[in-house]
Amino acid sequence: MEAAVFARPLQDRAVRLFVVLAAFFCANAVLAEFIGVKIFALEDTLGLAPFEWNLFGQSGSLSFTAGTLLWPVVFVMTDTINEFFGRRGVRFISWLAAALIGYGFLFAFAAIWLAPAGWWREAAVAQGVPDYQAAFAAVFGQGLWTIAGSLTAFMVGQLIDVAVFHRIRRATGERHVWLRATGSTAVSQLVDSFVVIWIAFVLGPQKWPTSLFLAVSTLNYAYKMLGAIALIPLLYLMRRAIIAYLGAERARQLREQAAA
Repeated sequence: MEAAVFARPLQDRAVRLFVVLAAFFCANAVLAEFIGVKIFALEDTLGLAPFEWNLFGQSGSLSFTAGTLLWPVVFVMTDTINEFFGRRGVRFISWLAAALIGYGFLFAFAAIWLAPAGWWREAAVAQGVPDYQAAFAAVFGQGLWTIAGSLTAFMVGQLIDVAVFHRIRRATGERHVWLRATGSTAVSQLVDSFVVIWIAFVLGPQKWPTSLFLAVSTLNYAYKMLGAIALIPLLYLMRRAIIAYLGAERARQLREQAAA
């Protein structure tokens, strides 16, 4: 009897859809935070000659955090959940993702604190890593300022995204899915891209000058927006797939409830 009661909610396709979307959203958000410690050169990655940009008095090649690979996917997931599950759905997954990111960092620091086995410390010498413990600590032990900046920017960006999304939705109705998705991302990521750099590198111990802060934040914002625009077709494909999975009537009910 109890098993049957428990199974019934999971038989609802909308519930299963939300579980899958939430899990994928949280996995991408956590991964983006952890791989974000790596900075990559875009021109070298694409095999292009360095583009000597000049912005706010700063110049150089285009360098981005590896986390930017996943954030456009997070934006698409946010907009999809917004579309079918509304403010409550987005707020729930946002707080859940933030808690999981904090949980991940907590155990990353715990793992760093554990005393390494002597043989393990030198286990990767052949791969050019003389001290495995130091490398592990450098990769996973992101500074507290960086963690605080990332979590603050993430939550502020998500809350702004959901507010702007529904304001555009009220103005346009069910038309122009691309507009509410891209518009909400444009506003939320304008805040996100500048807040995370400001907390992590201006307020933090590195004390970046204003010109460097503005240049790096602007480039990261431009990269995220280009990624979000490039993924608009994916947003429409996901929308069509979800309607096909739920059925037109059930999908319409969810969208109406989300917009209410």
